[in-house]
Amino acid sequence: MPNSSFLNEFLLLAFTGTRELQLLHFSLFLGIYLAALLGNGLIITAVACDHRLHTPMYFFLLNLSLLDLGTISTTVPKSMANFLSNTRAISYLGCAAQLFLFVFLLSAEYSLLTVMAYDRFVAICRPLHYGTLLGSRACVKMAAAAWASGFLNALLHTGSTFSIPLCQGNALHQFFCEIPQILKLSCSDSYLRELGVLLVSVSLGIGCFIFIVVSYVHIFTAVLRIPSEQGRHKALSMCLPHLAVVSLFVSTLTFSYLKPPSFSSPALDLVVAVLYSVVPPAVNPLIYSMRNKDLKDALRKLIQ
Repeated sequence: MPNSSFLNEFLLLAFTGTRELQLLHFSLFLGIYLAALLGNGLIITAVACDHRLHTPMYFFLLNLSLLDLGTISTTVPKSMANFLSNTRAISYLGCAAQLFLFVFLLSAEYSLLTVMAYDRFVAICRPLHYGTLLGSRACVKMAAAAWASGFLNALLHTGSTFSIPLCQGNALHQFFCEIPQILKLSCSDSYLRELGVLLVSVSLGIGCFIFIVVSYVHIFTAVLRIPSEQGRHKALSMCLPHLAVVSLFVSTLTFSYLKPPSFSSPALDLVVAVLYSVVPPAVNPLIYSMRNKDLKDALRKLIQ
């Protein structure tokens, strides 16, 4: 079996060997990718151009859209290119770069979702202190911390993963370079170091998740105390989109990385990977714009 020191490429998952189905998969991915580009691009442009949206909540939403665009652009274009050229190959360096960017953007997005939960908590539970706790400088620092944490996490995982000897071939059972699939190619017991790094990341992720849950317990407690129905509706319209995005992100990512080996199968791994890497960037703009009157007004004005 080839050693990792002699590998110059990996073979990604081939969805099908039939040319017509390859073109069908290409069309499906292209449609999702264009929807993600359009939706996130509109949100970025609307927030940047409309002065009414120059608030902490929309500043974080702009960052989320940038991360979503980066995440889907890291995996889907390469997969579409392989569909068109009828190939499975990705270079060793290309795989390392794809893994680094994907982990960087995904980790930064999770950190940003945690920051956004804090923003919603302060807005509803501490409204009188909102301007003090979430001034422009504080928002920039929190967003920068989210991006920096993603970068450090990606650096750690990429270095750890690609320093492991690989002696189980070079075929990855996924349409992009994913850590669990690369670990399956490792030599016996050589993957334990990366598993240790993964456990550290999981522990930090659980800490962020607990913070989000506690924040929303306080938020919903405060919402129930609001006397007017209109006030409760406005508060919920601010929080439910973020809660829906967090639920989709955490549930699919957790199932993908922490599911028991007995539940693992190539088809299931593929479906879950699509759910956490391709679907959220495309549907997040829709989720955030459905119940947000200010954003819908800004988008309507932008389109007109």
